[in-house]
Amino acid sequence: MSDAVIDSQETHSPARRGHGWELVKTRNFGFLFAGQTISQIGDSLNKVALLWFVYEMTGSALKMTVVGLLQTLPPLLFGPLIGVYLDRVRKKPVMIGVDLLRTLMVLLIPLLYAMEALTLDRLYVLVFATAIFSTVFGPALTSAVPLIVAKDRLVAANALMQTTTNVGLLVGPAVSGLGIALIGAQNVLYVDAATFFFSALCLFPIQVHETLNRNRVAGNGLTGGITSDLLAGFRFVFVEQKTVLMLMLTATLYSVGISAFIFLLPVFAKEVLGVGPVQLGWLWSALGVGMLLASLSLTSVTQGDVSWRLRFMSGALAIGGLAVAALGFLDAPVAAGALIAVIGGSTAMFTPLVWTMLQELTPTHLLGRVFTSFATGGMAASMAGMAGFGWAADTIGPATCLGGISLILLMTAASAWLFSFYKSHAQTLVVPSRGSFAA
Repeated sequence: MSDAVIDSQETHSPARRGHGWELVKTRNFGFLFAGQTISQIGDSLNKVALLWFVYEMTGSALKMTVVGLLQTLPPLLFGPLIGVYLDRVRKKPVMIGVDLLRTLMVLLIPLLYAMEALTLDRLYVLVFATAIFSTVFGPALTSAVPLIVAKDRLVAANALMQTTTNVGLLVGPAVSGLGIALIGAQNVLYVDAATFFFSALCLFPIQVHETLNRNRVAGNGLTGGITSDLLAGFRFVFVEQKTVLMLMLTATLYSVGISAFIFLLPVFAKEVLGVGPVQLGWLWSALGVGMLLASLSLTSVTQGDVSWRLRFMSGALAIGGLAVAALGFLDAPVAAGALIAVIGGSTAMFTPLVWTMLQELTPTHLLGRVFTSFATGGMAASMAGMAGFGWAADTIGPATCLGGISLILLMTAASAWLFSFYKSHAQTLVVPSRGSFAA
């Protein structure tokens, strides 16, 4: 019996549907999960070690922040265009190629440094190139998940994918800090490069059941039909599918609120709670623990229909919004940490459910464009939230800003609930089958 048949039987077995972790035992998803767990730890290693390395190299906080800017720009500049090309190629070779290129880009930084050939300009180019490749990988991964996992296991699969991110956030910074102290920041980057290479190796055995319209791809070539493909993606998101448009608006509003909260957490810790960097680290950990526990619990939740998922998401966001509001009235670090864990848990319920609905509603040939559109919108909303609430924190204080963030999260919860009410009372719910839209 082939591995593909074994995977199919394991994925569809009714006795196993209640246990999301059973997906990890399948060949395809198991390799994907293992590779992403190590890769996400590497991402967190990179974020800490690279910033520390740049600061040690230049002694300038401003030049260090340029690294963050270079990592932020690619989704905004190239997101929709990347989506067009993702929909023209197979996802598995793209993910393998991206991981190998990221291995090379990260590896070049310590190698050039050891050869005394690393200039600041070259470092910025390598960082920017790595960020572009990472912008490609995320949508390729989320587009590949429904091609590996059965439709009725998508919530569990997406929750497990989010779990890899949570593990990376919890483990990566601590390992990176220890590595910097023991072997130096530049040598930690060697470890980061190795994690990307390991991820690429894990992708090779995976079987992705994907078909492409070869005649259409060959007819378009490298540059043909870009405008029409872009418009087709935008038309699907903003015109043809009301549920997708509603998810886009909800995700944008959510990104404004949650990015502002994360951005203001150090300010809140110092100005309201009066704690130092050690206690701030514990608050960050509380956020990560809450997210990890929620992601794990979501793997065993019954998938339900679109209306049920919207109501579930609405309830989780409402709890998170109320917890953010309550933070403004606290000055005890322990109680604040408990609430922050609740906030992390509520936000972790959002992304897997949104991904699942997008994967179900979007035809295969549009998945890349839809997910890059969401990534671009989310990044723009995050920047707006951080800038707006950063200004507000200086003007009216961080405690008052928490009230504003709470209001945004509660508005997001209300919009999701209202749309679930509309969906449940509509006479018909038409979910397009894959391939029902013209390519």
